[in-house]
Amino acid sequence: MRIGILTGGGDVPGLNVAIKAVVEAAEDRGWSVVGFRRGWLGPLAIDPADAQSIAEWSLPLDREAVRLIDRDGGTMLHTSRISPERLPKSLAPGRLHGRYSSDAPIDATAEAVATIDGMKIDVVVPLGGDGTLRFAARLAKEGVPVISIPKTMDNDVYGTDYAIGFSTAVTRGVDAVTLLRSTAGSHERIMIVELFGRLSGQTALYTGLLADADRTIIAESPFEPERLAAMLEKDRVDNPSKYSVCVVSEGARPKDGGLTEQAGADAYGRKRLGGVGDLIGHHCEEASAEGVIVQRLAYLMRSGPPDATDRLIAMGFGRLAAELIEKRTFGKMCAIRDGKFEAAPIDCPLQGQRRVVVADEYDESAYRPKLENLQGQAIFRI
Repeated sequence: MRIGILTGGGDVPGLNVAIKAVVEAAEDRGWSVVGFRRGWLGPLAIDPADAQSIAEWSLPLDREAVRLIDRDGGTMLHTSRISPERLPKSLAPGRLHGRYSSDAPIDATAEAVATIDGMKIDVVVPLGGDGTLRFAARLAKEGVPVISIPKTMDNDVYGTDYAIGFSTAVTRGVDAVTLLRSTAGSHERIMIVELFGRLSGQTALYTGLLADADRTIIAESPFEPERLAAMLEKDRVDNPSKYSVCVVSEGARPKDGGLTEQAGADAYGRKRLGGVGDLIGHHCEEASAEGVIVQRLAYLMRSGPPDATDRLIAMGFGRLAAELIEKRTFGKMCAIRDGKFEAAPIDCPLQGQRRVVVADEYDESAYRPKLENLQGQAIFRI
């Protein structure tokens, strides 16, 4: 059995742990593993008849090659946000430029399949978020044996209660709020901490809950800036230490406005989010005489090694993938459901959206997470 493995989308802590788990489980079974570099760009850039392109865009993985990688965050295979189904020419490898007759994106799925076949890959194991896993489902539909592994610090992959990277992102957020309290308290200010979270507010929800923030603003629930600012100023005044804390998802939006976006867009036309913390901070400056601290955590949330939870789940997903391959149970996504490892259908990411269940988990009037009616509830709600 020859396995091809890759990582796509944004990096998260735990990817290297999962890669190591797959490689070690494969070697125990007498299989070989090839790592594709830079996500789905690897299979697109490789010409199976060209040894140089194979050497540049892939590497053999064995126990020795992955021995130390679990100690580091990120991914040893590197990553990209390439979607072969809709590939802009600006992101396409040079060998595919002849496929373009205009500036419109092309569907390069056939080229990826040809590389997988040409390199005699028996099964592909992609690790990624929604975009990466959507193309994994497409490959499975094309007849390629695939076992996918979900990762995203937003924890927004539909079909699994948990994706690699979420726990560490929340841990980073809680640690940052805890550290920043000393500065906010010293200056008696309102502190706004902006976290990643484009469409799903789960990272902000759990960070706000566990860090005991005064208010938490999530992507799923529009807010009123003036009302929020007044509440934060009251929280500050009522606090014996004379400061208050607000955690906010980058994808949060005011009731009378849209998303806060930065200038420019990526090759797919997607605007980069960021700045809602500054928007809230502006309203807080008008409500408070003591000033405001706005801190965007950004990439710090997914930097460094994984925490214990992400190590455990990444290791479990990697070994589950090997078990499914051994049983030739392809077309599955490794998942956790109701606290149990399971093999979910690989097209789960196409079937819905995973978001905060506002009615159950969030108090929209108080701008705070809810933790109640717990008996019988899973830790993470699908």
